[in-house]
This record gives sequence, C-alpha cells and structure tokens, in this order.
Amino acid sequence: MSILPAEVHSALTQLLQGLQSPDNTTRTPAEEQLNSEWVSRRPDMLLMGLAEQMQGSQDEGTRSFSAVLFRRIAARTTKEPTSGDQKEIFLQLGQRQRDEIRNKLLFSLTNEHVAFVRNKIADAIAEVARQYAEETVMIDNGTRDTWPDLLNTLFQASQSPEARLRESAFRILETTPGIIEKQHEDTVLGVFQRGIRDEDVDVRLATMAAFSAFFVSLQKKSQQKYYALIPDVLNTILPLKEMQDSDQLSKALVTVIELAEAASKMFRNVFGDLVTLCISIIQDKELDDQARQNALELMATFADYNAAMCRKDPKYTGEMVTQCLSLMTDVGPDDDDAAEWNAQDDVDFEESDSNHVAGEQTMDRLANKLGGPIVLPPTFTWLPRMITSGSWRDRHAALMAISAISEGCRELMEGELDKVLDLVIPALRDEHSRVRWAGCNALGQMSTDFKGTMQSKYHQVVLPALIPVLAAQEPRVQSHAAAALVNFCEEAEKEVLEPYLDALLENLMQLLQSPKRYVQEQALSTIATVADSAENTFGKWYGQLMPLLFNVLQQPNERELRLLRAKAMECATLIALAVGKERMGQDAITLVNVLGNVQAGIVDEDDPQESYLLHCWGRMCRVLGQDFVPYLQAVMPPLMKLAQAKADIQLLEDEQDVGKIEQEEGWELVPLKGKFIGIKTSTLDDKFMAVELITVYAQNLEQGFAPYVLDIMEKVALPGLAFFFHDPVRVASAKAVPQLLNAYKSAYNVNSNEYQLLWRGTIEKVLEVLETEPAIETLAEMYQCFYEAVEVSGKGCLTDGNMAAFIKHSESVLQDFQTRVRDRQAEAAEREDGEEADEETAFAIEDDQTLLSDMNKAFHTVFKNQGTGFLPHWEKLLTFYNLFVSNPHDETQRQWALCILDDVLEFCGEASWRYSPHVIQPLLAGLSDPAAANRQAACYGVGVAAHKGGEAWSEFVAGCLPALFAVTRREGSRGEEDVFATENACASIAKVLHFRPERVGDPQAVVQAWVETLPVVNDEEAAPYAYSFLAELIDRGNPAVMSQAARCFTFVALALEAETLQGQMATRIVGAARKLVANAGLDAEGLLAGLPLETRSTVVAFFR
Repeated sequence: MSILPAEVHSALTQLLQGLQSPDNTTRTPAEEQLNSEWVSRRPDMLLMGLAEQMQGSQDEGTRSFSAVLFRRIAARTTKEPTSGDQKEIFLQLGQRQRDEIRNKLLFSLTNEHVAFVRNKIADAIAEVARQYAEETVMIDNGTRDTWPDLLNTLFQASQSPEARLRESAFRILETTPGIIEKQHEDTVLGVFQRGIRDEDVDVRLATMAAFSAFFVSLQKKSQQKYYALIPDVLNTILPLKEMQDSDQLSKALVTVIELAEAASKMFRNVFGDLVTLCISIIQDKELDDQARQNALELMATFADYNAAMCRKDPKYTGEMVTQCLSLMTDVGPDDDDAAEWNAQDDVDFEESDSNHVAGEQTMDRLANKLGGPIVLPPTFTWLPRMITSGSWRDRHAALMAISAISEGCRELMEGELDKVLDLVIPALRDEHSRVRWAGCNALGQMSTDFKGTMQSKYHQVVLPALIPVLAAQEPRVQSHAAAALVNFCEEAEKEVLEPYLDALLENLMQLLQSPKRYVQEQALSTIATVADSAENTFGKWYGQLMPLLFNVLQQPNERELRLLRAKAMECATLIALAVGKERMGQDAITLVNVLGNVQAGIVDEDDPQESYLLHCWGRMCRVLGQDFVPYLQAVMPPLMKLAQAKADIQLLEDEQDVGKIEQEEGWELVPLKGKFIGIKTSTLDDKFMAVELITVYAQNLEQGFAPYVLDIMEKVALPGLAFFFHDPVRVASAKAVPQLLNAYKSAYNVNSNEYQLLWRGTIEKVLEVLETEPAIETLAEMYQCFYEAVEVSGKGCLTDGNMAAFIKHSESVLQDFQTRVRDRQAEAAEREDGEEADEETAFAIEDDQTLLSDMNKAFHTVFKNQGTGFLPHWEKLLTFYNLFVSNPHDETQRQWALCILDDVLEFCGEASWRYSPHVIQPLLAGLSDPAAANRQAACYGVGVAAHKGGEAWSEFVAGCLPALFAVTRREGSRGEEDVFATENACASIAKVLHFRPERVGDPQAVVQAWVETLPVVNDEEAAPYAYSFLAELIDRGNPAVMSQAARCFTFVALALEAETLQGQMATRIVGAARKLVANAGLDAEGLLAGLPLETRSTVVAFFR
C-alpha cells in the first residue's frame, strides 16, 4: 500500500526517467531537480517514494534504479538542523518514517523475483543496516534501535525455497556483519552451516563470503566457536575444482584466504589435506591462471601468518617450491625467441597477473617467512638441473628464483656466494636474451641483498662479467645490465670501483648513443650512481661527460624528452657533487643557470623534471655552499609553493566517483562509513620532498638561509608537525625544525631577542605534538625533533613550564606503551606452541623500541642542559622507572630505565644520591643482566657515580668492583655483542680507582687485575678514561704497568689504530707511551714490528 499520493509518484517517475536518460540535455536538469527540489527540500518523501517504487513499480528497470538511487541518497551526509552534526540523510528522518521505509525494503527483498533487481535492493538494505550498526540510533523510549526485524527476515530468507533469495540474505550479511549481536551467535552458527552446505553453488559462495566477513569482525576469543565450520568451508572447494569452474573456485579461495589471515590456526587439523588440495589446483593447467594463483596465494598466506605450521608439515615446503618453480617457467608464451619481448619499449610493462610473477613473489615470501634452512634445500634440489636445462624458460626461472630467495636466505647464501655466482655468471653469456636479462637481475638483487660482501669480495668476479653485457645486441638486456650495475655500485667503495671505471664508463658512454630512449635514461642513472660512489676518482671522466649533459639540457623541452632531461640533471648534479666546486670551475655556475632555465620552462603538472629538479637544487647547494645563497631568491618561491600545499581530499559517495579516482594515478582511497575519502598523495609526496629540501638548505647554508627561516617555520615546518594527512610530511617537518633553529642561531646567536622569540614559539609547538601525534613510528621522530631542538638552544633553554609539559606528555606516552605491551602479552598467551607473532606485531614491537630509544635521548638531552633543575619534574615518573627496570621479560624496558638513571648520576652530581634507593639495586642487577646492552648501561652508571656522584657513592662503587671484573671475564666478553659492556666495565674500574680510591681494599691488587681488562678498541667514550688512567699509572711508575710494559705499549698501539683515541687525548697517551718505552727499556721498533702491517703504519705516524 502506497503512503504517498499518486501525483508525487507521477513526479518521481518522471524524475527517474530523466535521471536515466542517455541525453545530457534531459539528464542534467533532472540531476539539478533531484538535488534542489527533492534532496534539499523533501528527502523524506524522496526516500519513501523510492522505497515504494522498489515495491510497486511494474518496470524492473525502474525498481532497480530506485534501489541504486535510494542507497546513494540514504548514505549522503548533510548537516542535521538540530545538532549541526554531519549525519546520513536516512537517519535524519523521523522514527515512524524510518520504520515504514525499512518495512517496505524488507517486503521488496522477499517478494522480488528478478535476481539483478533483488541484488540492488539488497545493497540498499545493507547501506541502511550499516548505518544502524555503526551509529547509535535511539528510539522514543530511550533504547537503541538495532533494526531487529532485519536479522529475523534474513534468517528466514536464508531458509527460503528460492535459492536467489537465500543468496541475497547472505549478501546483506556479508556487507554488514555488525548487525549480528552476541546473543545471536548460536543461531547464526546453524544458519552459516546450512548455507555452506546448500545445494546451490552461488548460495554456498555467498554464505562463505558472509561467514568470512562476520568471522573477521569478531574478537579473537569469540572466533573459536566457529572453527567447527572449517571442514564445511573446505568441502566447497573440491567440487568446484572437479567441475573446472575457475571463476567460482577463485571466489571460494579468496574467502578462505581472508579466514586464514584472520585465524590461521583454525586450519591446523585440516592443513595437510588443504595443502594437497591447493597443490592439485596449482598443478591443474586446465584451470584459469587466476584460480591457480589464488590457491598459491592461500598457501603463501599460511607462510605469512603461521610459518611454524608450514614448517611442520612434511609436504608443504617441498611442494610449494616445486610449484613456484614450475609457474616461473610459464614465461614468454608464444614468444620463444623473445622477439616480442625485445621489441617492447615499455620496460615497466605490468606483468603482475602472470604466473611467473606469482611464482617469483611467492618464493620471496617463503624465503622471508620460513627462512633459509627450510627453503634452500628443496630449492637447490632443482636449481642446478634447471640452470643447465636445454629449455631457456627453465634457466630463466632458476635465475629468477635466486633473485627471489636471496634476501630471505641471506645468512646461509652469503657463506656460499662463490657457488651461487658459479651458477649465475655463465648466464650472462647465454644464447637467449631473456636468460641474460635474468642473470643481470640476479646479480643486481644479490648486490643489494649481500651488499658489502658482494662488492668487497667478489668485484673481480662480478664486474668483469657484467660490464661486457652493456654491449649486448638487445637494448632491454643493455638497460638491465646498467640497472644491475646501479645496485652494485651504490654499495661499492671508490677503491673497489677505480680499476673498472674506464671500461665501465666507456660502455655507458656508448649507451648514451642508443636509439632507445629508455636505454639512454638508464645509462644516465648508472653514470650518476657511479659518480656518487667513485667521488673524486671520477674526475678523469668529467671533461667528456659534462658537455654531453649540458647538450641534453639545452635541447628544446619536448614532452617525450622530459624524463631524459630529468635524468641528465640528476647525473650532472651527482657528478658535480663527486668532483667538487674547484674541479667544476665556471661549469658550476653554468649548471645552476641551466637548472634555472629548466625550472622556468616547467608548465605542466605531470612534468617529471619538476620532482628531479628539487633534488638537483639540493645537490648544487651542497656543491656551492655559501655561493649558492644568491640563487635562493629564484629557488625558494616555487619550493615554498610546494611546501605549503594543502591536502587535496574528496568525499566519494558512489561507485562512479570511486571508479574515476581509481583510474587516476597518485590517489589513495580510504573507506569511511560506506563511502570513500580520496586523498591525492602525489601532491603530498611533492610537499614532503619540498620540506626535505628546505632541511638540506638550512643544514648546508646555516646563516645564509636565515632570512627565510621565520617564514618557513610559521607557514611550513610547525604546521607540518601536525599535518595528519601524510606521515612523511610530519617526519620531514620534524627533521627541518632543528636545522632551521640552527640556521637562525648562526645568524644571530642563541641569546639574542630574535632567536629567543623564535625558540619560545617553536618549543611550545614541538611539545604540543608530543601529545597529539597518533602514529608510534612518527612519535619517535617528534621526540628526536624535541631533543635536537633543545641541543641547538643549549643550557637552560627550557622553562619549568616546558619541562612540566614534557613530563606530562611523556607520562601519557608511557601509559599508552604499557597498554600496548599488555595487549601483545594477551595475544601471545592465546597463541599456540610454535605459533609465531604476525609481521604487524613484529613491526609494532620494533616501533615501540625505537620510541623508547628516542625518548631516552630526549631525557638525556634535558638532563644534560637543565641539570638538577629537571629533577623535580622527572621524579614524577619514578613509578615507571621502578616498573621498567625490574621487568624480567623485556630487556628494552630495563635498558630504557637504566640509561635514564645513568643520566641522573652523570648530570645531577651529588643531588643524585637522593634517588639512591631507586638506583642502587637496578645497577647491581644490571651488571649481571643477560642482555649485553644492559650490562653496558649498568657499568657506565657505576663509572659516572664514581666520577660525578660525590662522596656519598664511594662505598657503593667500590663494592661494585667484583661485579665489574665479572663482566670482563664472561665467556665471549670480547665478542661483537659483549665487547662494549666489557670496555665500559674496564673504564668504570679505572674511574673508581682514580676518583674513589679511598674505599678500595688493596688497590694495587685491583690495579694489577685491571690491566688485564685492556685494551679498549671499540668504545670511543670509554677509551679516554681507561687510557688516561693507564697514563697516570705510567707517570707514577706503577709496578702493575712496569711489569707488563710491553703489553701496555701494545694496548696503546691497538687503541691508536682503532681510533678510539684522537686529538689531544691521543697526543697525551702517546707521550705516556714514549715515557713507558724509555723507563722500561723497551725495544719499540721490535714491538711495532710484531703488529699487523696496517696497525704498524698507523701507529708509527703517531710516534714520529
């Protein structure tokens, strides 16, 4: 029965016809009428009318369009007149109207017989259900309205004799699982079980999708009662495979992937069978590629989320490696001679949906998640055979597999690199171009994954084999060889590259003459990298290359040449940075003028030269130093425009708008209450780069940049700290603030009125973001910004108000940290034996460790600059220190507290004794802490207590001597992990003996033992204290030193060679060593001759 009069429906029918018209002249006025007359003035009548059209129109097209339009209008948000809040139009209707419309929607759903129309009605119902699930909608009696009739209707519909109605019920449940409340869980278990066992395949798949959405929405504890459904879920997959129904099989696998991501352990009892089933799907070449790849993705998901379960399964790893390698041979179909591939100029052509790419990516995931000991054996069962196969596709797959697994298998493969290279290097001479390309790819990836080792130990193997490939017949192979050289050279020392520069650059110069522009562009990038790594040894080639680059940059600015010109700018400025201002001479000014001309010629937003130019200006600033200052007036205006860019944000309310944005590059879509927010990330990326470049200018120009500082701080840097649309902008702003302060300080001075005015406004804003920053990783950057800013402003720069705010915000941060730790502990308690934390948890722990580290540095800096004035504020956090320093489960928390207690001892002198009840036991416990970093912190604390704590600490520090010696005598005390703790213990014993000898029993025996704790050759802070005390003993002619004079001389030599002694301290210690040689009658030449050659040459220079 219709509530609205006939004339309203007549007008509405006419409107709907106009909105659907293909003629713009008809449709545009209808859209204007919809918004101005219906949505704005009578939305209640519009929604009611659309609901009645769904219910009563004889035309199925009208019913369908009414449902689509209803969903769009109901979801649209406008300002509610009474509250002023933004609210969905449907929820602004009166309760009676909402009830009537809801009833009509449910009637339409259960009585509609046309499938596509029912689906549109279901979508409309789902939108209204979403609003009730996400918003608190109250009814007249003061209770919450949850639309209970909907769930009853859906449960009844799920048992309808009509399959399509059953399917629609589950489609709605998939979209809005939140409508199922806790009291319905037992009922819904039966509903899902019946649906998954339904005779109709579409109903089964709709049920699986609905179950997945519902399951994912549950808390972990509530999920367990639904584990029983997993066998039924998996039983839907096998029939679909047997039917060879690839589309439906793909959909089913996607649902299982979602479930595996949510709770992988619920598959434990069926995992072996699931592995067998998925492997059979991956092997089945009669199925579509997408179905096979989804089965592969499901198996890889288990590696991501439950590596332990995968490792335990006897078939999983071997079968997965075999299938990945098989898929990786599915490359270049119908292109056996690679003619099409070689002719392809778009070298970034998207192949992400190809089987061979899916195989490569999965191998990478398996290696990273399962580890080398698990993945390498089955992989290398196949690789030697494949690499020597007569099929080029096998050889290509083997090389790509090496590229894929090298990161995850780094530790094991690094020790066997010579054998791996024996497999790869011959591929560079293969008869097939794609195999040579894959060989270049493997070397490039290995150069990154084994950086350092590849360059230092294997340059004589890699470079002589790779450089000739630059002269290959195929441009794509040439380009990829040049790209591999980028990876190798950017991690190489200039001494490694120097012997190869001539051959390398001669070949790269030839590529600049290539008819293929992408080859020229890659050659420029490679030359730029070589210049960056070779530094001043690149000078020989400067005269040949720079004129060529100038020639490219002075050509007309044609669209197809823009990227080439951008690469030429990059190359020229990196060469400038390598050879320096003096070698460039007048060319430096010429290059800056050329860059200015390029900047003036940029008119299109998509011109790649613009983003390259930002970095080029930064390099020329570093090259020219203060000589760059006159060019700032031309550089800064466009830079400031980018740096001040606002976020471009759009609210997208329908699929058409979302579709348009998805087609455009540089946008990110964020779901929000059934709609999407579009954020133009390309604008934000430019803003980020601009702020980064400002930091470069401030850092390099200092006082020369001061005229721009106030404007930048006000309009860019400080607002950027709270630019919540883009984390990188906030991080870049945090790094800019201290550099801007330093530039301003350089021009005025720290005590000037100008600087103090800037400082006061800046520190208040920085303190404010310590409270408001939502991202943990970025919050660490904000703490870094704070302590670097305080370091710039120096002693006494913080007021009591600043310090109180710092403590208040830090307290809140620490409370949040404790909450996150408790949550992770609760999650860990729910994990089964062998089940590992997911990657997200590992990253979260790492972010928290970084945060604590940067907070530590902030406290250190405040103590350093405020001294005892900080104590009244700091002591408000003592509860946290007591908890953290005694935490038996988290060494990071113990280290955090120990380091700050060290700061109290170091910077507060005798006042630190007041806190001895909070310090003594943690230091004693720390000296035997299983974590080496914590032993180091405790040893350091004992040393500063002796040095700066005053008389009150004497008895304590003397009593710590046995524990300090124990640190130096631990097994492995000179190993990489423990050596800093050992050297700090050595320095601290020296401090106790020097500053507090009165409480040391039998000091001569202690000195005799102390000499055995030398040398100190790693810790630059510990070495001066240890060797100063050694010099003191030499001056006194102490028997402990004189009896071991030769050893003590060697200890000095080792420290000089390690550069832990420098400047005046080195001079002083060398003087003492000379005295030791003379007084003890040592043969200095003989002692030096016994040292390694490198050590000898370094030390001899000090004694000349």
